[in-house]
Amino acid sequence: MRLSDLQQKDIVSLDGKRLGRIIDAEISEDGHIIRLIVEEKMHIRNIFNSSGEVSIYFSNIKKIGNDVILVDL
Repeated sequence: MRLSDLQQKDIVSLDGKRLGRIIDAEISEDGHIIRLIVEEKMHIRNIFNSSGEVSIYFSNIKKIGNDVILVDL
């Protein structure tokens, strides 16, 4: 699977909230994904995190489905 394939999927938390879409990834020197950078939906942003981005470490991914990536935050 390519990163571009992952970018087409919505990121959803275990409690059902849609977090956003992948905009970037951090890749290790040996080619493994360390974390995904997700552009947050507007209603999830708060005063402490106004950047609009959240990092999701690959270890937090529980399931990659056809349309969504399920994560445990």
